[in-house]
Amino acid sequence: MNPLEHELKYPLGDTLPGAGSAIEVAPGIRWVRMPLPFALDHINLWLLRDHFGGRDGWTIVDCGVARDEVKALWEQIFATQLDGLPVVRVIVTHMHPDHIGLAHWLTEKWNVPLQMSATDFLTAHLFVEGRAISGGERMAEHFARNGVTDPESLAGVRARTRYYPQLVPKVPAHFNRIMNGDALHIGGHEWRAIAGYGHAPEHISLHCQALNILISGDMVLPRISTNVSVTDTDPESNPLQLYLDSLSSYAHLPEDALVLPAHGRPFVGLHRRIAQQHAHHADHLARVKQACAEQARSAHDIVPVLFRRKLDLHQMTFALGEALAHLHMLYYQGALQRETGADGIVRFRAA
Repeated sequence: MNPLEHELKYPLGDTLPGAGSAIEVAPGIRWVRMPLPFALDHINLWLLRDHFGGRDGWTIVDCGVARDEVKALWEQIFATQLDGLPVVRVIVTHMHPDHIGLAHWLTEKWNVPLQMSATDFLTAHLFVEGRAISGGERMAEHFARNGVTDPESLAGVRARTRYYPQLVPKVPAHFNRIMNGDALHIGGHEWRAIAGYGHAPEHISLHCQALNILISGDMVLPRISTNVSVTDTDPESNPLQLYLDSLSSYAHLPEDALVLPAHGRPFVGLHRRIAQQHAHHADHLARVKQACAEQARSAHDIVPVLFRRKLDLHQMTFALGEALAHLHMLYYQGALQRETGADGIVRFRAA
């Protein structure tokens, strides 16, 4: 446990759900943990006891990636953890593969609707159908423009043309839109939707005042910081500013709310964790600004300023995006200038 984690409370301690099982974290709310094929090796999914569409059953919040082993674990859940009741709807917080990957399979298997934001639903369709490709030649050009010159790394990026569809082979054709401030009635309780930006196009968290519970998705995580990246599909964006501004949407929630995150353990200490995130990014911004005051730096030059450990190619795609997000925030604030060198690489220097 790192020092910042000691400032949070973990009501369930080190207890984790076993494979194909669930833990009740509050009346009518069960925690499922599914594997991921990355360094971040798990995602938390949630089962909410519900009455929807005239039927008693369970609402699933987030789905896991589309892999046979994850489907098999879901089948165990269905057989042993639902008290003999069906799934009645699926809610997805956002369009990243670990959250939406099996939405098509779950909604088709149970013949139930999908609910999520319109922006993320449509973006997921674009990625699955190949009309927006985060990878391949365009991503390699993005990497090269931001300072990656190693031929092996560029070849690896160029080869990632099927990354998203492999984990999300299909997205449901229809959905029910969730918008910021919407009230979803789940299990006799009102859950209020909170839209967040910067991590995903339009991420939806859910807060239940009566239960004092926040399903935070990826917007607030206890152990790691939420990835905020400038991507090849939105290369001029300012996602870090969007993300930090979005955290103010949680200001009215109680500090003692039980937070159910997409990764890590359920915790108490929402505002403390948000303060930690602001401090974390303030420190990173200061380090980036100092580095660019010494000499002009590309996003690739900034990666080791922010990340001290060795990174594989998958991790580098996030790290480069995050480095560029910090550079862009400072650039749009006027603290940095941007220039493109004769070598075609974009670099930033202190204004």
